[in-house]
Amino acid sequence: MITMYTTSWCPDCHAAKTALTRKGLQYQEVNIEQDEDAAKYVMSVNGGKRSVPTLQYGEHAASLSGFRPAKLDAFLTQAGLAQG
Repeated sequence: MITMYTTSWCPDCHAAKTALTRKGLQYQEVNIEQDEDAAKYVMSVNGGKRSVPTLQYGEHAASLSGFRPAKLDAFLTQAGLAQG
């Protein structure tokens, strides 16, 4: 399952959640404001930045900050989750 690291105030997070739902992909959401270990993980994969949304699937992780559907599609392809 995809893990999406978010904050409560992030408009890109809301857009990414909507896009994943429209694609029929399940995800679990982890709010980095409430989970310090999650915040550390996000910073470890984003050059020290608390960049959200960050998606993780297996060994693949990527920030989708500045969300665009093409960024999501690139992540899904890299993670082997691209549809049809």
